[in-house]
Amino acid sequence: MKPSEFVITNLDCPTEEAQMLRTTRLLDWQSLDIQRLISTRGWRDPGEFERIGAIYRFVRDEIAFGYNERNDLPASRILEDGYGQCNTKTILLMALLRAAGVPCRLHGATIHKKLQQGVVSGLFYRLAPDSILHTWAEVPIKEGWAALEGVILDKPYLDGLRQFVPTESGCMVGYAVGTDNWSAPAIEWEGRDTAIQQTGVNHDFGIFDDPDAFYASHGGNLSGIRSWLFRYLVRHIMNRKVARIRSTGC
Repeated sequence: MKPSEFVITNLDCPTEEAQMLRTTRLLDWQSLDIQRLISTRGWRDPGEFERIGAIYRFVRDEIAFGYNERNDLPASRILEDGYGQCNTKTILLMALLRAAGVPCRLHGATIHKKLQQGVVSGLFYRLAPDSILHTWAEVPIKEGWAALEGVILDKPYLDGLRQFVPTESGCMVGYAVGTDNWSAPAIEWEGRDTAIQQTGVNHDFGIFDDPDAFYASHGGNLSGIRSWLFRYLVRHIMNRKVARIRSTGC
């Protein structure tokens, strides 16, 4: 799809579009830091295709892949952290898109924990639930909706992973990757779906107006002692592993 052919046309009415642009507790795009970023990058100026692409690439590559303390963090906090995983990157991506005037919605699902094997292992892997909450943003396009799931893993991490875990197969499952096309996963914004963990999806919760509604319905992945262990110990081990893999490709 050429940029000149990209037109948002499938929203039913102005009310629906307004719903897909509104601010929420998690999509706090009116915060000073987000407004400053939008203004500095000039993300309100180009057409929809270019706006989506610029914001998508920022979140994919300038917000490094890594594990935040929990899923339901406000976008401004994720921007401050400077890293994120599927759920937190989706929150930030949605907030930036809406701040730039691009309507978007959330798709909720779960992925099997085998996608995380390699980043986490041993006892901590066994303690993890079999199914892990997973979300991605969707933007309206002429033909329907485009999924922006490919935003999760930054290119330096993927480059390092190809050297760290070489594979001749077209399929890759593990190290936060789930794709049937490991040599060239669909992570570039070209006006259609992007994906990097889709082959691990094992349950589909459907569409939500925003992440706030999704987490109000489905809660979090962990509770009790497992939540405490993840927040204060496990995620730091995982982030160090991610950093080592990323440095392999440098």
